[in-house]
Amino acid sequence: MSVRHALLALLSEGPKYGLQLREEFEARTGEVWPLNVGQVYTTLQRLERDGLVESDDEAASGPQNSFRITAEGTQELDGWLRTPPDLASPPRDELVIKILIAVRLPGADVHEVIQAHRRYLVELMQQWTRLKEEEGDVDLGLALVIDAEVYRLDSVVRWLDTADGRLKRAASQPPAPAKTAAPQIRRRAGVRR
Repeated sequence: MSVRHALLALLSEGPKYGLQLREEFEARTGEVWPLNVGQVYTTLQRLERDGLVESDDEAASGPQNSFRITAEGTQELDGWLRTPPDLASPPRDELVIKILIAVRLPGADVHEVIQAHRRYLVELMQQWTRLKEEEGDVDLGLALVIDAEVYRLDSVVRWLDTADGRLKRAASQPPAPAKTAAPQIRRRAGVRR
């Protein structure tokens, strides 16, 4: 999450104080990502250092200053909004790594590992769905966060189901000679070595 760019976006609406930025950030993101006011001021100092924001009152530095975005900050914000995040490489997902390690770990019951995580994820999905029913229509930001979480958790559950099925099929077939993925396939998928 880019707090830096979120603050630039809020400042693009006009000058604001640090505390005001923290409150608006939390309100607009459904209050699911608490933001420490110290982090806000640290980020503002870095943005000011980089020439992306400036204090309205440079003579009296401190937390009571309001900040405004500069032309360079507006350009940075515009670039961030239009640039897709780097999704070309698979993320280092702890659950994926855990399953991959468990597959080759002697004595590990991979099916049980998968099912334990699946149960937990389904419970999380149910919690988010209940929250959506109770508060999803109240706050647009929260509703969007809930949708994203439900879809994300659903995709992980589907991956676990697919992995479980693949492992069961593999266990029922005779072992094939080990192969390594062709280098061009790894490059196409953005896999780093």
